[in-house]
Amino acid sequence: MATNKSYQVYKDNAVNTASGGELTLMLYNGCIKFIKQAIKNLNETNYEAKNTNIQKAQNIIQELMLTLDTNVEISKQMLPLYDYINYQLKEGNIKNEVALLEEALQFVMEFRDTWKEVILKTRQNQFKQGAHI
Repeated sequence: MATNKSYQVYKDNAVNTASGGELTLMLYNGCIKFIKQAIKNLNETNYEAKNTNIQKAQNIIQELMLTLDTNVEISKQMLPLYDYINYQLKEGNIKNEVALLEEALQFVMEFRDTWKEVILKTRQNQFKQGAHI
């Protein structure tokens, strides 16, 4: 029991001390986890759990949509892609089709991987700038 509480404190601290970029990465990772779990649930014909996990993934996509800075050009390009992912999740949920969920998963994984690269390059640039001071 104490281990679970310690883990929850660790998770809370990780979220509370994360940068905006790290929080976005956590959202992508959570979305991936929920879509993968929904696919597993669907394959096991556990429709209630599948529905719950898809809804969690959709909530994350909606949060990502809400936090886009529409003054930045790339955000304007991301919005329809997030909308498409949300649509694929919804259709996959209604039609119970793994292929639709897998397509949404591929998009989210690509975004997550790209975001990871952005964070790494930003950190490298900050380190280089700090070394020159």
